[in-house]
Amino acid sequence: MDGAGEVEPSQFRSLVAALSYGVASMAMVFINKAILMKYAYSMTLLMLQQVVTAALIYLGRARGYTKSNSLSLTIAKKLLPISIFYNANVAFALASLKGVNIPMYIALKRLTPLAVLVAGFFSGKGRPAMQVSLSVLVTAFGVIIAAIGDFSFDLFGYTMALTSVFFQTMYLVLVEKSGAEEGLSSVDIMLYNAVLSLPFLLFLIIATGEFPQSLSLLIEKAHSVSFFLVFILSLVMGILLNFTMFLCTIVNSALTTTIVGVLKGVGSTTLGFVLLGGVEVHALNATGLIINTIGGVWYSFAKFQQKRRGPKNMISDEEALLKEKTKLSQ
Repeated sequence: MDGAGEVEPSQFRSLVAALSYGVASMAMVFINKAILMKYAYSMTLLMLQQVVTAALIYLGRARGYTKSNSLSLTIAKKLLPISIFYNANVAFALASLKGVNIPMYIALKRLTPLAVLVAGFFSGKGRPAMQVSLSVLVTAFGVIIAAIGDFSFDLFGYTMALTSVFFQTMYLVLVEKSGAEEGLSSVDIMLYNAVLSLPFLLFLIIATGEFPQSLSLLIEKAHSVSFFLVFILSLVMGILLNFTMFLCTIVNSALTTTIVGVLKGVGSTTLGFVLLGGVEVHALNATGLIINTIGGVWYSFAKFQQKRRGPKNMISDEEALLKEKTKLSQ
């Protein structure tokens, strides 16, 4: 972005950007959970989300609201592996939401830093800081305790969530190591990801047998106003979430976006006990979720301390991902 290093954004704009990302990120989890309670075909839902994303970007470009470059086969080839891992992560995450309540889903997704640290260790990055390691272990311990006390335990849902963590880890590592093309805006990245996703998702829809049942159910439920509104929200929230994430990263910093994500998880866990149902409160389960949340907050604090005290080139894998996206949006 031109002049980004010359003008310091106002505190009000920084606050609005952070709040927008937090609210959009939190809302996305509940909206996806709500639609999956009525429409269980997650692969079809994800494909439709990507179709709407591409359509909105093209419409915005035609109307002059957004700017995006023409698609390039060379850049598409470089971004294809990243798109595959991204969609695998989202697809398995959506599948897990069908059987896992929101508090446990968020707790399981907090295992991503542990997976990233393990992947980094075996790829030659060495040992992380002691506080970082301990916070990640506390997070993992909280997941185990919470799972033991989860009366609504769903093996399929847990498996899907853990598989999502694996693909998210691979996605983070791949983005960090990939020399993604310079000069692409956030809109360009979303457009490439949406277009590249379609063949991959179409294959999954056919392979899993979702089609044509998913289409029949969609037509059957189309007359319901409540279903229609939630369905439309689920289609447009993806692009809104990406936009607010880029905005928060550019206006504030990668670290701020990471911390907002953790705080969002705390709020989502709390609301998850009272919204949409599916949560049987048990002392052991609640204790595990509290431990998991403490570990997540501790992890953000540890990374913040590491960034302040350590060399400037020592950043987390999550920050590396967000910084890479920031570069692409400039």
